[in-house]
Amino acid sequence: MSLPLAFTFARRELRGGLRGFRVFLACLALGVAAIAAVGTVRAGIEAGLAEQGSALLGGDAQATLTYRHASPEELAFMQDVSTTLSETVDFRSMVVVGEDRALTQVRGVDAAYPLVGAVTLDPPMPLADALAGNGTLPGGVMERVLSDRLGLKPGDTFRMGTQDFVFSAVLASYPDNAAGGFSLGPRSIVLTRDLANAGLLSEGTLFDTDYRMLLPPGTDLQALKDRADAKFRDTGMRWRDSREGAGGTARFVERMGAFLILVGLSGLAVGGIGVSAAVRAYLGGKTGTIAILKTLGATRGTIFATYALQIGALTLLGVAIGLILGGGIPLALAPVIEAQLPIPADFGVYPAPLIEAAIYGILAAAIFTLWPLARTESIRAATLFRDAFGGGSALPRWPYLLITAGLVGLLLGLAIWFSGTVWLTLWTAGGIAGALLILVLAAALIRWIARLLRSTARGHPALRLALASIGARGGESTSVVLSLGLGLAVLAAIGQIDGNLRRAFTAELPERAPSYFFVDIQPDQIDGYRKILADNPAVTKVETAPMLRGVITRINGEDAQKVAGGHWVVRGDRGITYADSLPDGSTLSAGEWWPEGYAGAPQISFAAEEAAEIGLNLGDTLTVNVLGRDITGTITSFRQVNWDSAGLGFVLTFNSAALAGAPHSWISTVYAAPEAEAQILRDVATAYPNVTAIRIRDAIDRVSVLIEGITAATRYGALATLVTGFLVLIGAAAAGERARTFEAAVLKTIGATRGLIVASFALRAALLGLAAGVVALTAGIIGGWAVQTYIMENDYQIIWGNALWIVGGGVMVSLLAGLAFAIRPLQAAPAQVLRARE
Repeated sequence: MSLPLAFTFARRELRGGLRGFRVFLACLALGVAAIAAVGTVRAGIEAGLAEQGSALLGGDAQATLTYRHASPEELAFMQDVSTTLSETVDFRSMVVVGEDRALTQVRGVDAAYPLVGAVTLDPPMPLADALAGNGTLPGGVMERVLSDRLGLKPGDTFRMGTQDFVFSAVLASYPDNAAGGFSLGPRSIVLTRDLANAGLLSEGTLFDTDYRMLLPPGTDLQALKDRADAKFRDTGMRWRDSREGAGGTARFVERMGAFLILVGLSGLAVGGIGVSAAVRAYLGGKTGTIAILKTLGATRGTIFATYALQIGALTLLGVAIGLILGGGIPLALAPVIEAQLPIPADFGVYPAPLIEAAIYGILAAAIFTLWPLARTESIRAATLFRDAFGGGSALPRWPYLLITAGLVGLLLGLAIWFSGTVWLTLWTAGGIAGALLILVLAAALIRWIARLLRSTARGHPALRLALASIGARGGESTSVVLSLGLGLAVLAAIGQIDGNLRRAFTAELPERAPSYFFVDIQPDQIDGYRKILADNPAVTKVETAPMLRGVITRINGEDAQKVAGGHWVVRGDRGITYADSLPDGSTLSAGEWWPEGYAGAPQISFAAEEAAEIGLNLGDTLTVNVLGRDITGTITSFRQVNWDSAGLGFVLTFNSAALAGAPHSWISTVYAAPEAEAQILRDVATAYPNVTAIRIRDAIDRVSVLIEGITAATRYGALATLVTGFLVLIGAAAAGERARTFEAAVLKTIGATRGLIVASFALRAALLGLAAGVVALTAGIIGGWAVQTYIMENDYQIIWGNALWIVGGGVMVSLLAGLAFAIRPLQAAPAQVLRARE
C-alpha cells in the first residue's frame, strides 16, 4: 500500500466538493452537537456549583443534627475548629393570616446568618432590620409565592404557632438554597429566638439544626471531615463541607447529564445509519473509478486508504461542526438557561465534554463506515461496467469484523468510563442494539407482508404499486424503519413512562391517599386531636403513630454504611416508631411480634423488602442513634410495608418500652372528602396552632413538576434522535430519487397518470411511516411496561394519546420526506430518462 499515493487520490477526489455527503455531515454533526451541548451544560452547572460551594452550603463546613441542638462536647468541637459559627433551625410550619393557612419551610436564624453570601429582600433592606420587626412584634420574611398566596404586604401580620410576626419584606434570594433538597413549601426566615414562645420547637418536634462554620485559611477539609466523622459518627451528626455544598443537587446533575449523554448516543446510532448509507451511496457511484484504479495496478490497500482518508477528513469536518454547535449554543443561550436554573452555573468552553463528544463521534463514524469501506475490496477490474458494489458478499473479510467489534467495545468502555455508571451504560447499549435488531427484523417482516398483500390489491393500482415497492429487495423499507423507528421508540417509551407516572400521581394516588399529613402533634395533644376528628362525620379514616428520627449507625456492631453498601435506609436519618401490637394492615413475613406489654431488651420489626436488599436476617442487631443516644436492638420480625398507599409506614418499629420515654411527637394521616378538607384544617389549627398540616394534593403537584422537568429533558434528547432520523430519511429519499425517476418514466410510458404515480409514492411513504410508527410504538410500550413493572414496581396501562401521536408522527414525517423527493421524478421526461438507461 502506498499511503502518499492514496493521499493524492483522496485529495483530488475531494476537490469535487461535498455533494453526496451533506446527510453524512448533518447526521454526524447533529449527534456530536447533542452530546457536546449536554456535556457543556453539565460542566457549566458543575463549575458553578464548585465555585459557589461555600455560598450554597452557607459556610466552609456544616454539621447537621436531627430533633436536637448540639451537645456541649459537639459545640466545643465546632467552636474550636472554626473562626465563626452560626446556628439555624429548619422545620415546616403553617403560616396563618386570618382564615387563610399555608405550609412553609421555616428557617430560624441567629445574628451571624448568613456567614457567606447575602440575603436579598424586596424592598431592599438589611436582613437584621427586616427581622427586628416593628418594636412590638418580631419580623419575618418569606418568598413571594407565599406572600402573594396569603395576600400579605409589608407591615401586615401573620402567625406561626402561637407567635405573631410582622411581614417585613419579600425574600428574593438567599444563600444555601440549593442544598436543602426537595421542599414542600416556600421559604420563610425568622430569628430563632423569636420562636421561643411559638410552641413549634418543643421536644420531639420535627426539626433539623444546622451549624455552619467559617474555617481558618488552609484548613484541610478532608482531614477535618474524617476527624468529625470519627468523633461524632455514632451521635447522628452529619458533616459536610464546601466541596459538596450542593448536596444531592450535584449528584443529580451528574447522573442526569450522564443519562442524557447516553440518550444522545442513541441519536448518534441513528445518525450512524445515515452515515453508513451515505458512504455506501458514494462508493456505489465510484464503482467505475475503483475498477479503473485496479486496472491500472492499484492495490486493495491503496484503494481502501484512498476512500478511508476521504471519509476520515469528512468525519473530522462533521465532528468539528458538531463541536462548534454543541459548545456554542449553550454559550449563546447562557443568559436564558441561567435564568431558568435555581442553582448557579458558569458557562464557558470546557474541553472535557467537547473531547468526549468528539471521541464518540469519531468512533461512531468509524464503526458505521468501516463495513462499506471494506467492501471496496470486492470490486474487481472485470466489473467495470457492472454495479459491483451492490452485489457480492454481504459481509466484509473477518479482520474488518474483528476491528468493528473492537471499536464497539472501545466505545462501550469509554462510555462507561465517562458516565461512571456501568449497568446504566450496558443497559442503554443493549437497548439500542436490541432496538436496532428488532427494527431490522421488523423491516424484513414488513417487506414479506407487503409481498403477500400485493395480490390482494388488484383493482387498486396505486396501492399495488406501493406494496410492490415496499416489498422489493433493496428498497427503502429498511432505511425508513431504521431511521424513524429508534427515535420514535425512545419517544414512545418516554411518553408511556411519563403518562403512567402522571396517572399514578394525579389520578390513582389521590384516590387512595389521605387528605392530610399532620405532624408535630405533642403527646398531650393526641387524645384531643383524635376527638376532634372523631366528631367530624366527613372523616372516613384516621391513622396515628408516634414518630422519632434516628440514624442506623451499626449493623451487628459493624459500620452500617459499609455493611449495607450505601443503601438509602442507612443514608441519613429515618423515621422510626414504636408499638405494643402489630399495627392494623401490617403483615408479618417472618419472625414473631413481641408480647403486648413487653419491657425487655429492645426488639425491632424491620421492613421485609428493605431487609432483603440490605441482607439482614432475623437475630441481627441494629444500633440506632436517637437524639444523640445509641439504642441497640435485635431484629425479631420482618413485615410487609405498603409504600404505595401514601399512608403511614416505617422501616423500623421498636417495642414500646424501648422508645416511649424519649421526647417525641405524633404524626397522623386523615382521610376525608375533598370538600371537607378546609374545615378539618381550621378545626385542628385552631385547637393546636403548633401542629403542621401537609396537604397531599399539594405535595403531589410539587412531585409532578419535578417529573415534568426530568421527562422534558429526556424528551428533548429523544427529539434530537428523531431529527437525526429525519435527516437519515431525507438521505434515503434523496438516494432513491434516481430510482423513482426511472419508475415514474416507465409508468408514464405505459399510460399511468401523474395522479396515480403521486398516489403510489404517497401511499408507499405513508405505509412505511405507519409501519415504522407501529414498530416503534410496540417497542416503546414494551420498554415502558418493563420500567413501570420492574423498576417503578407500579401498575401499567397503555397511554393511547401518546400512542396515536407516535404513529401519526411516523406517517407524517415519512410522507413529507417521500413527497419532497417525488417532485423531480414527476417532472422528468420519460424519453430522456429511458434513453439514459440504455
